Amino acid sequence: MSSRERVRRALAHQTTDRVPIAMICSGINEPARVALEVYLRRERGTGVDAWLKPFIDIREVAPRYIGPPLREGEDIWGVHRGVIGYGNGTGEYHEIDHYPLAGARTAADLDRHRWPSTDWFDYSVLPERIAALRSDGDPAIMVANGNLFESSWYMRGFERTLADLLEEPEFVRDLLDRVTTFHIAHFRKILAAANGGIDLVFTADDIGGQQGLLMSLKTWETLIKPFHVRLNRAIHEFGARVVYHSDGDVMDAAGGLVDMGIDVLEALQFNAGKMDPVALKAGWGGRLSFAGGVSVQATLPFGTADDVRNEVKRLITVLGKDGGYILGPSHLIQAGTPPENIVALFETAGSFYPY
Repeated sequence: MSSRERVRRALAHQTTDRVPIAMICSGINEPARVALEVYLRRERGTGVDAWLKPFIDIREVAPRYIGPPLREGEDIWGVHRGVIGYGNGTGEYHEIDHYPLAGARTAADLDRHRWPSTDWFDYSVLPERIAALRSDGDPAIMVANGNLFESSWYMRGFERTLADLLEEPEFVRDLLDRVTTFHIAHFRKILAAANGGIDLVFTADDIGGQQGLLMSLKTWETLIKPFHVRLNRAIHEFGARVVYHSDGDVMDAAGGLVDMGIDVLEALQFNAGKMDPVALKAGWGGRLSFAGGVSVQATLPFGTADDVRNEVKRLITVLGKDGGYILGPSHLIQAGTPPENIVALFETAGSFYPY
């Protein structure tokens, strides 16, 4: 099967030649990537990119940015991220150090903010970019990133936004409405320009923590969920499937996520709270597909290669029954993860399929 056919069949709850594999909202942190490169050169005679390529079934595409110049570290929302080093010259990551709406209190304050516009993007490049990807292995194509609550708190600050949910719900609705309106317009233009060439749209909002939801279920259902319903409805107008990412324990919201209109629940942090692959598959597997699941919190960094192999096989056996599963790490593979464990993840997934 081509990668695109493999993904499409899996999401239609049909069996495939092997489980689809992807790095959705994932990747390999630079220190771990460097260690993996050294290992692969020594043990396989190849580099990371060449070794990974046959395994990965989903690739991303994006329009070309043509908007106002952004300073280094700034995104389209005006949020700035500073560089934080791992130490010893082994790489870096980025953390928000400027929240442009931190001091906003009223709708007038929001009016004064510079909101992104679809005029900032050239969507006409998408057919050519999609064709280039299709000619190189025919992957499933995904576009990102519809994170409504996250885009809002990135501008506002996390603690302040959580307080707003209780103290200023109308302010939250106003902010979320502006963010959602942009995302809907943006994805409609992307999907229209792609003319059926995009299979998946990545959306997100981390609503789960290690022990449960970050807010009450009622607060999520009342203040955040309706905006995703709007976004998902717009995406489905074009026949694309919605991938929704959340870290943490989201078991209490699983039914609401299905009702919200998502097609794929991604991340699957099974080390958190009540998260359980058997319960997810039994409860929601008929209406929902799943992606991710291999633990970047425990098994990959701290287990053995055999532990990783066993976890991969269990997830495929449970979540992959009758299709409906795309295997991958539960998030970014962390610095310090043994390269042998990363190899075990992908090579086991590429060869083990009991169906």
